[in-house]
Amino acid sequence: MLDVRRLRLLRELARRGTIAAVAEALSFSPSAVSQQLGVLEREAGLPLLERTGRRVRLTPAGQNLVRHAEAVLERLEQADADLAEARGGLAGALRIGAFPTASRAIVPAALVALARRHPGLEPMVCETDPAAVAHALRAGDLDVALVHAYDFVPAEREPGLTTEPLYGEAMYLAEPAAGTPGSPAAPGASGALGASGTPAPDQDAVLRAHAGSPWITATPGTLCHAMTVRACQAAGFTPRVRHQVDEFATVLALVAAGQGVAVVPQLGVTGPADPSVRLTRLAMQRRTNLAFRSGAAAHPAVAAFGAALRAAVPPDLAGSRAEA
Repeated sequence: MLDVRRLRLLRELARRGTIAAVAEALSFSPSAVSQQLGVLEREAGLPLLERTGRRVRLTPAGQNLVRHAEAVLERLEQADADLAEARGGLAGALRIGAFPTASRAIVPAALVALARRHPGLEPMVCETDPAAVAHALRAGDLDVALVHAYDFVPAEREPGLTTEPLYGEAMYLAEPAAGTPGSPAAPGASGALGASGTPAPDQDAVLRAHAGSPWITATPGTLCHAMTVRACQAAGFTPRVRHQVDEFATVLALVAAGQGVAVVPQLGVTGPADPSVRLTRLAMQRRTNLAFRSGAAAHPAVAAFGAALRAAVPPDLAGSRAEA
């Protein structure tokens, strides 16, 4: 009989490519991972792995077994959901991953509603960049998470995970207002714009006007960083990055100080308008989804948190649904 825990290791190896990466992600030693995969090969009765330097490639039999492992793990999630439903009354920890803007603007209201309806449930929020969510969910470090995708950085399909749409956000170019040190705007240009209005008719032209400006982006490796770089490249140039900052309030403070321009999402520009910052709405969007392990959609805790989140989405976002 094949061991489910070893099947999980094989699936992670198919995604990560090296035994060391699997060991680091799942808090094992590399030797322990190698040993368990060796046992799995003996259980299977034929080779599942081919080693090429430091990387390990799955044989056709190994790839086929991973497909079966995905189905088995999904059925186990469904079984866990059925058991939770049969027990009645939600209790215990629910580990939630969320990125900073959602953690501030949407998650707190959802947790208030969740506590009223299910006082025995203990939600535990961990700020997690969407790029790291898939591994955290598959490893069991998270039960549910908010993830986002941009027009220029579409979400990749992640084996073993399911997503459901939550909301969409407008995106803005933030630049120093006219008269602010570092502003490229001509004298007399308008000051700060509200976080609403019609998208710019020519997004590429808006971005291209700042081809020579210094840019403020998120840190490399994040979806936000890739979004800015790809949007600028689509407009015909590569941004000259001066600052790398993940927190949008800090990004806008740097823009106000004349330190550069940036692309920010709607939830990143909430609060009183800063007259030192000019916002121009772009045609692109950021879409936020709820992600969880495949088979867990019917789990009462996951379903309850999803319902609470949808009720907490502000009206100006709820009308623009994300795409799963």
